[in-house]
Amino acid sequence: MTNITVHFVSPDGEKTVTAEASDGDNLLTVAQINDQPLEGTCEGQMACSTCHVIVEAADFAKLPEATEMEEDMLDLAAGARRTSRLACQITLTPELDGLTVHIPAESHNMQGI
Repeated sequence: MTNITVHFVSPDGEKTVTAEASDGDNLLTVAQINDQPLEGTCEGQMACSTCHVIVEAADFAKLPEATEMEEDMLDLAAGARRTSRLACQITLTPELDGLTVHIPAESHNMQGI
């Protein structure tokens, strides 16, 4: 089984959490297991944008293109940028080893309260 390292950068940029994942893991699940403030209200059904992350520019090109449905959800995400993606739509592969994603300042996990 291939280990994949993912780096989550806090909204203020001050803290990075490094997590280990496996080939085929979903980024949202990995984020939640590692206590990142991504709510994922729709549980990965692409009916919300509460798992919005900003992918490091160097890693963004390694991702498959977002679907039209994902793009529509990203249009609703607060603070969306050119390299924004929904974490629920990112399946980790060995090519994504070292992936760095930034948690947007607008992220609040209401389920964690």
